[in-house]
Order: sequence, then C-alpha cells, then structure tokens
Amino acid sequence: MNRHRILLAMLAVLFTATLGAQDFKVKVDTSKEPVGDGPFSPSVEGLSGFTCPEWFRDAKFGIWAHWGPQCQPESGDWYARNMYIEDGNQYDHNIELHGHPSEFGFKDWIHEWKADRWDPDSLIHFYQQCGAKYFFTLANHHDNFDLFDSKYQQWNALNMGPEKDIVGGWEKAARKYGLHFGVSVHASHAWTWYETSRGSDTKGPLAGVPYDGWLTKEDGTGTWWEGYDIQDLYEQRHPLSKDNGAWQWEEDAVTTPDQAYCDRFYNRTIDLIDKYNPDIIYFDDVYLPLWPVSDAGLKIAAHMYNKSASENGGVNQAVVTGKGLNEVQKKTILWDVERGAPDGIQDLPWQTCTCIGNWHYSKWLYYDDKYKSAQQVIRMLVDIVSKNGNMLLSVPIRGNGTIDPIEIRVVSEIGEWLKINGESIYGTRPWKVFGEGPAVDQAKPLNTFGFNEGGETYSGSDIRFNCKGDKTIYVTVMSGIEGRTVVKSMGRKGGLLGKKKIRSVQMLGSDEKIEWKQGDDALVIEKPSAAGIQGITVFKVSL
Repeated sequence: MNRHRILLAMLAVLFTATLGAQDFKVKVDTSKEPVGDGPFSPSVEGLSGFTCPEWFRDAKFGIWAHWGPQCQPESGDWYARNMYIEDGNQYDHNIELHGHPSEFGFKDWIHEWKADRWDPDSLIHFYQQCGAKYFFTLANHHDNFDLFDSKYQQWNALNMGPEKDIVGGWEKAARKYGLHFGVSVHASHAWTWYETSRGSDTKGPLAGVPYDGWLTKEDGTGTWWEGYDIQDLYEQRHPLSKDNGAWQWEEDAVTTPDQAYCDRFYNRTIDLIDKYNPDIIYFDDVYLPLWPVSDAGLKIAAHMYNKSASENGGVNQAVVTGKGLNEVQKKTILWDVERGAPDGIQDLPWQTCTCIGNWHYSKWLYYDDKYKSAQQVIRMLVDIVSKNGNMLLSVPIRGNGTIDPIEIRVVSEIGEWLKINGESIYGTRPWKVFGEGPAVDQAKPLNTFGFNEGGETYSGSDIRFNCKGDKTIYVTVMSGIEGRTVVKSMGRKGGLLGKKKIRSVQMLGSDEKIEWKQGDDALVIEKPSAAGIQGITVFKVSL
C-alpha cells in the first residue's frame, strides 16, 4: 500500500512538472500588461500554492447576472452563434424580427441593446436581502463584446449599445451592500464560436448569400458602426476550423489561434482585473483560457493571485475558477461544475454554477413558467454545501435590465428559507458523511463539465449533513416529514459521533420542543407540529 502511494505521488509530481514546462505554441506578450510580482508564477507548478480563501468557503451562495447583448432578443442561449444556423429557432426569430443574417447580424443586436431600465443598486440590494454573499457579472461572453471600460476591445458597452459601464455599475452596488464581487470571462472561444457567421443559406431565395461574418471595417462606411472593425468582434480572420463546435483547442479540429488573438485576450483580461479588482474570476474554459495552446491563462491567474497577495499582507484572497480539472489542476484554481454536482464530499472546495432558466434570458421560459422552483434550488444548495461546495445561481435578466415577476418570486422564496435556515449553510463545513437515504444511491456521474443536475426523487428519509466545529451538526431533511426522522448516521454504535453524546435537538425557525432519542442504531426525531418552509426542514444537533 505504501509503495503504491509513493508511486502515485511521484507520478503526480512528474505530471505537474511536465505541465508547468509545457512548450506553448503562443506565448503572450506581456509588455503592455505585465504579470504582477509575487509568490505565484505562471506555470501549473507555480500556481500550486493556491489555497481557497475562507471568505469563499463561508459564503456558500452567490448570484450571477449572466447578462449582455445576447439577452436583447430574449430568445435563450447562444443567440450570437445560433442566429447563423439555418432553420434553427433563433435563425427564424432573427428573420421574423429584423431580417436575414446577411442584412441584420449580431452586431446590430448590440446597437439595439440599450439596458434602459437597468438599476444595479436595487437588484443587488434585493439579492443581498435574499441571502447572496457574493455577486457575479458577465464581463464578456463568447460574443466577444466587453461589458466594461475596455482599453483593448473597442466593441464595448461604453462605446455602443447601452453606453454604460455595466461591470462598473454592478461593482459599485456590490461593494455598497457588502457582497464579494466576481466577474466571468468567456471570450476566449469567439475564435471558433463565431465561425457560423461565415456561412450562408443552402436553400431558398438567399441561398449562397454570405452572412455578415465576412464584413470588414471598410464595409461599415455610412452605417451605425462606421469606424469600428467588425473583425475585432467576430474574430474571423483565420481559416475555418474542421469543427467549429469544438470546445477545446484540439489541433485536429480547431484552427490554432494566432498571436494577436491571444495577446488581445490576455491584455483585455488583465485590464479588467486591474480596473475593477474582482475577488473572484470565472473562466468558461477547460482549465484556463486558451489552454494548452497558450500560456495566457496561466499568466492571468498568476497576476490575479499576486495582485491579491500584495494587497493582503502577502496572502492571496482571490479565487480563479475553471472547468474539467484534473487532480493536479484542482490545486492551482477552484473547480467549477456546470449544472451539476459530484456524488461525494470533495477534499478541496469547489463550486456549482447553475441557472433557474437559460443562461441568456428566454421569454418563452417565462411565458411557460419553466424556471426551477425555489424548492429545487434550495435542495441543490443543501446538497452542494454538504459536499464542500458553493452555489453560483444565475437569475436571467431581460434585455432592458429587469428581472420578471416569476424570478422575483423564486429568489424571494429562496431568501425566506435562508433567513430561517441560513446558519445551516453559511460558514459550515462538511461532516463525516454528506448524507443518507435513497437519493444517495441515485448518484449520477459527471461528464467533463458537469450537467447531471435534476431528476432526483427525495423523500423524508433523505438527509444531508454539515457542521460547525465539532459541537454542532445540521441535519437537513430534504422532503416533507411524514413521521419520525430516523438518522442512521447518528446511532450510538455507528461510530461517526465517537464518544460524543447528543445534548439537544432543535428545529431551526421554531420554538417547539423537539422530542428525540438516540439509540444504538439511529437518532430518532419525533415529527414536529409543522415542517420547514418549502418542505425542507433543518434540525440543529448539539453535542
């Protein structure tokens, strides 16, 4: 057994060193935006000193404004790509509202997006009142449009569209209400993501007429976008990839991004970090942006950590997230799981990013009332926290900057539950087991990024645990209590409590005296007169 562990450790060290010394095809030029000095260097090995700060571990619940010009059509996710896919719903939507993609492309949606009813102060105050401890804004999406005062991307929200500093507005409000502030960066994928804009119809009266992805700066003469190079937005100055849907930089599928593209992405992101001082940055990438083609992501992460360390007495308080991480990479940045969760307690902190609807606002989900319910979100939050994770919840925003009445109701109901039961969430840590009951056996495997949420069937026998110190354990019953709650993990002979004795059991949000008995095989809690709100009840067990 010891030889096996030694061998695994040696392989891990070798793997880390190999990754750290990788020969990147594109090494970014840092002369305009240098990497800050400090204890972290831009290699896998050089980032391995990352430790998740306690503020993030304590916060547990954040809300995300995944909001930009793709929300203006109010037609769901990935509009800037899908509007160029013939016969798709968003292609049809575009033609119905404004015309053919050769005449009205995504650039023109940017011009229409005015965000005229956006009030970041009132929205963030609402989120803070409903229990969020950190807040995220989109800084850019795959549409490559910067939502901030961007030095290196002229296609930004101050120059056109709303003519407002979206990131700056959110940051000011988040700081005012005491929320940690995060930004999400997705623009590294524009290279392939916009390749659909270079297509054309295969049939009909406009068959063969190119969409607007072929346009150049000169084509803007006399238009609203005169003086701007459309290729700085669409980034289509390269040969088409074999697979423009590939999500990783696979050499046999994707045309390698060039020096200018990698440099500009790097410079834009460093500029964002230095201007708005985010506490956390989310990358929608496998490990880090442009990995493993370029060292851009490693340099950005090193800068983020070193900047934070210089401002916090030599201790990094910043977080960088990425997806699809291996065990070595999880020691350098925080693992983010999209719309899902692992099936057990993780040794290192992690985060789920999910949404109550589509990532980009869809009026169809609103009309059909297809959002996640507050109960679904709360159950997910409890499960995630029991496994050492945080939840980042996206609440889709309409093009005009408002959220709809159903979203207000869902977020309010989450807040009502947290006002009563928040002590079982904030500042907690996993217990010895994350849960028990039939749903534990329904565990579903993750794919590379996540995507295993939903479909669970909970009963009054399904329980999740977490704790504060060694004297308080929270027992959350995930569904309506029909009779006694039997907690098998807390029997005297189960071994999990050791020699500790249970001193008291109380129900959060209730003054009712709870009857209970600890037997050899289980802790048995008698049914209270009323279950918790949303049918999710928390018992506080004191040792």
